[in-house]
Amino acid sequence: MKVPQDARFRLQRSRYALRFTCEHCALFDTERETCAHGFPTDEHRASYYESEEVPVVFCKDFELE
Repeated sequence: MKVPQDARFRLQRSRYALRFTCEHCALFDTERETCAHGFPTDEHRASYYESEEVPVVFCKDFELE
């Protein structure tokens, strides 16, 4: 699911330490930098959100570590 990233989201992401990227997912293989299910990770990595222009992309299989 993709939704526009706005200032409110960025504030809440910081304030509440939201975890939703691959780096916080139990299914992410940190050594290979891949998803255990083989899903693409480009739009789900923390570095993707360095730009405020990109939409928020939530993964349907995210499992918090």
